[in-house]
Amino acid sequence: MSTNWKDVARACLEGSEAGTMTFPQNVRMLMEAGLDGYAVDFRRSTRTYYMPGGETVELATEPTPAPVAERFDAAVIRQALREAQSLVPGYTYKGFCAKVAGAGCAGYLVSLLGQRVLYFGRTGETHTEYLPGRQPEATP
Repeated sequence: MSTNWKDVARACLEGSEAGTMTFPQNVRMLMEAGLDGYAVDFRRSTRTYYMPGGETVELATEPTPAPVAERFDAAVIRQALREAQSLVPGYTYKGFCAKVAGAGCAGYLVSLLGQRVLYFGRTGETHTEYLPGRQPEATP
């Protein structure tokens, strides 16, 4: 690998926050750089990137405009995800973060290995979102 994975992580964070990179572009770059995934913590304003061998890098993120709500509202989080996936007019990553934090999302874990994102609340509620085309088949 010729590109330093930490530089890729920084570029993905900067691109997200500046609105110049989409989530699928981030995923592709991180996978190509060999990362396992990353975790976003809205309460600490951090994003931690993980490599398979245990190496990590923690980067500061822009704080959300208001504290994370106590009540986890999965319906609002799903709505914000649909808006992000369809890039509705006016969509921004910053707006997405504000919306999900206001719906009680304390953070999320992106598992590139598991092809899913786990959104979690302050009291442990979760919502799992699979990457496009990765939804597991239902079992009877």
